[in-house]
Amino acid sequence: MTLDIVLVFAILALALASFIWEKIPVEVTAISVFALILALGLLPVNSALTVLSNPAPVTVGAMFMVSAGLEKCGAIEIMTGYFKKLASAGYVPFLFVMILSVAFISAFINNTPVVVIFMPVLLSLAKQMDVPASKLLIPLSYASIFGGVCTLMGTSTNILVSGIAESYDLAPFSMFELGKVGLPLLVLGTIYLMVFSKKRLPIRETLTQILSPEERREFITEAFIRHDSPMAGKSLIQSGILKTAGVRILEIVRGSVAIPDKLDEITLQEGDRLVLACKPHGIAQARNFEGIDFLGEIGEGLEQIAASEGSIVEGFIGPNSSIVGKTVGQIDFRQRFRMIILALHRRGKNVREKLETLPLEFGDTLLMMGTDQAIASLRNSNDINLLDKPHVPSRSRRKKIPIVIATILGIVGFTTFTNFPIVASAIVGVSVLLVTQCISSKEAFDSVSWNIIFLIYGMLALGLAMQETGASSLIANNAVAGVNYLVSPEWQPYVMLAVMYLMCSFLTEILSNNATAALLAPVGISIAVTMGVDPRSFLVVTAIASSASFATPIGYQTNTFVYGVGGYRFSDFLKFGLPLNLLYFGVSVFLVPMIWPF
Repeated sequence: MTLDIVLVFAILALALASFIWEKIPVEVTAISVFALILALGLLPVNSALTVLSNPAPVTVGAMFMVSAGLEKCGAIEIMTGYFKKLASAGYVPFLFVMILSVAFISAFINNTPVVVIFMPVLLSLAKQMDVPASKLLIPLSYASIFGGVCTLMGTSTNILVSGIAESYDLAPFSMFELGKVGLPLLVLGTIYLMVFSKKRLPIRETLTQILSPEERREFITEAFIRHDSPMAGKSLIQSGILKTAGVRILEIVRGSVAIPDKLDEITLQEGDRLVLACKPHGIAQARNFEGIDFLGEIGEGLEQIAASEGSIVEGFIGPNSSIVGKTVGQIDFRQRFRMIILALHRRGKNVREKLETLPLEFGDTLLMMGTDQAIASLRNSNDINLLDKPHVPSRSRRKKIPIVIATILGIVGFTTFTNFPIVASAIVGVSVLLVTQCISSKEAFDSVSWNIIFLIYGMLALGLAMQETGASSLIANNAVAGVNYLVSPEWQPYVMLAVMYLMCSFLTEILSNNATAALLAPVGISIAVTMGVDPRSFLVVTAIASSASFATPIGYQTNTFVYGVGGYRFSDFLKFGLPLNLLYFGVSVFLVPMIWPF
């Protein structure tokens, strides 16, 4: 083992630790990996920069834009409208139609906007069907994964593995090549969800359900502690406000800054503003306190919230949100959105304390209270996706839907029936959408998950370094030697294929699908070369196993979305998704060698 191989393994270990630790953004880790490879001389600069010519990241970025075009024109919303008519058919028939519809759409566009748009619809229909939302949201995420495995453009993982194959002078995947195994998996996955979802999926509460019925509809107002108030110098408990029926303290603002400490430990001062959530009789009770004035009743010249009826809404933070990684205090949440955060759901837990200093993360679900005007304004924000109803664009572009659909069909057709590569078809498709104003340039660039793009580049560089230094060959040789020692020759390729699937499946559950594919696809090629077999089956298995993430909520973006919104626990995914992982494993390892012989 050379020093270069040791250094590559050290960088790999650090990258994996960073991804699991989740304290550093994935794109920062990926760029740091790229920088370390260059700084340590593990790859010549010219060689390292060849990863920038890989067509996969460009294709992935272009497909994000095409997906956004379909979303912005309202095509997906039209389909969701038909679901309301199916709600009366019952849970299982509705589930069947939902799975097939979501899988079909996800086979041709990025599945993230599909899940984002369908979630509010399913939350609404769950109430109508008298079914817990937790019985629908995991199937929604899984259905999007089912569809993504069926085509080249269905998920960024497939495009990435195809691009890696090209970089090794192997033929890229054709548009529907993966469907040979993806469609049987879709059928079996659908049957699994229809049979077991109602019985085995848990009943979980969403964030609004942690509030009592009395808390769900209140009036928001602000009160001002006068300079002569007898409450100054007293704690909230001593003041008696906390004991007042029908009154809740949401926030204390001092000098235009919300105080992040525990409210019951704060000593009131002159000039403090109290943000109150009150029942009508609670406002009357609060007016009886000496030394408090309501800002709507006095001319203090302060920015105020006049007494108005407040509504409670839920929203989740998407991957492209500008507030990811920032605390509520840093973004001045209340001033920016005119909303108060009541609670936050993250990784199966409801958080109601220290929200001011908690960095917000992708997938966080927020329970917020604000006026109808503030909610309407937030609905047009790209930072938080509200869950009470689907986002309605400010101007209708439904007349553009035929253009978007024709563009997607053009990408599929050119890639399928000509030698035109998908990267070229996708770029042409994006230009058509921009020229015809189906999507603006700002919307196009905002739709790209740039953290994924940088992650792909960083992991491609690491994969290339593993290949050039001999690290991939070392892994392949040891893996093959172990299998050869334990297994008879005629079964060795099959066992090695199964081992490859399990490695990809394990890593994608704790890292991400793209990082796993970028790291292990070169290893799969090295294993095939070492064994003297065609690497095609190993590439197919890598693509499928890297996307088929069902056992954890962190391996795939759509799982992370529904994790917080549905109020799930980590163990819910493990209990319900692990059998599906094993199903995909067994069917893939059986079918792939039959379709793509060694």
